Amino acid sequence: LQGGIHLVYEADMSGIPTSDYSSSLQGLRDVIERRVNLFGVKEPTVQTQESSNQHRLIVELAGIDEPAKAIEMIGQTPYLEFKEYKENYQEIIDKNVEAREKVEVALEDPFQLTSLTGKYLKKAELSFDQTTYQPLVSLQFDDEGAKIFEELTSRNIGKPLAIYIDGLPISAPTVQEKISQGKAQISGRFTLEEAKTLARNLNAGALPVPITLISQETVGPALGKIALEKSLQAGIWGLAAVVIFMTIFYRLPGLLASLALVIYAILNLTLFKTIPVTLTLAGLGGFILSIGMAVDGNILIFSRMREELRQGKTFAIAVEEGFKRAWPAIWDGNFTLLIVAVILFSFGTSFVKGFAFTVIIGTLLSMFSAIIITKSFLRCLVGTKLEKAKFLWH
Repeated sequence: LQGGIHLVYEADMSGIPTSDYSSSLQGLRDVIERRVNLFGVKEPTVQTQESSNQHRLIVELAGIDEPAKAIEMIGQTPYLEFKEYKENYQEIIDKNVEAREKVEVALEDPFQLTSLTGKYLKKAELSFDQTTYQPLVSLQFDDEGAKIFEELTSRNIGKPLAIYIDGLPISAPTVQEKISQGKAQISGRFTLEEAKTLARNLNAGALPVPITLISQETVGPALGKIALEKSLQAGIWGLAAVVIFMTIFYRLPGLLASLALVIYAILNLTLFKTIPVTLTLAGLGGFILSIGMAVDGNILIFSRMREELRQGKTFAIAVEEGFKRAWPAIWDGNFTLLIVAVILFSFGTSFVKGFAFTVIIGTLLSMFSAIIITKSFLRCLVGTKLEKAKFLWH
């Protein structure tokens, strides 16, 4: 509803087997989504798009007005890869030595890609060389990555294994023995700050494939304004209908419940602003659902109150008994909804998480509204003239 940034990236699949295209692109989507979530962007839309020879990633970030900031946010994630010598590496090195005398001739990389990339990285952390005390980055691969690394080191004993980040060689340590623990080190004359930054960015999500930004667009909030205006209009009409229904059917208690509902909505929106929550249409749907739960709680309470009053009990006792008897049903309904919302938030996509998050906040506030606010209003009427006006309560 706020506008934001629309970015299109092209994924380079040249080093990926054709059979792994889909899984690599899906892994890229997951990493980028995790990356933007780390920076506090609410409900990012990250989609993949595949055609014949094109593999694209579409990123939409709501509430960001600075394209440079959004691009930096995504582009800082380094692409980590390991390369081994080609079979004819000595021939390539000899050619490169001769080619250095000819400026126009491009040098050939003697290293070739392997299947070990940042996709298999489990953890990266800052450490120091025990001899030189220079900062370096220690890597720990997951189980699958450890197996690949073990195989890679076993066939390259006595040879250099090059470590590349974002397509640039960082170091090429010689393999002394087979490494089966899935651990490696990156040393490249880093400063302390550079090593810290590299470790942090690798942990934030090493990209399984390199990406290139091919399109960027700042999306204005015009469409969001239209949707927001229509949503607000629908909300106002809906709230008015609820107030009229509650007042006609439950009379004075219904009017008090409507006032409590307005306070509930204000508290909810205040929390959205304070946290903050980027309110999208999914989040708005969750907010409206929680309003329905708040109304449902009040209806249960007033129905119980009516039963107590019809049995001849005093107004004060009817209020207390009404809340006491309605509370188990209110608790069961809201608690069940909370469980579902927490599950959706834990395992759903970012779009679903926005809906679930507003439902969680709204449900907790609806219980507070029904038990504290509505009950306080009714207690204030105990001992007043309005208490004796039976037509207002039956």
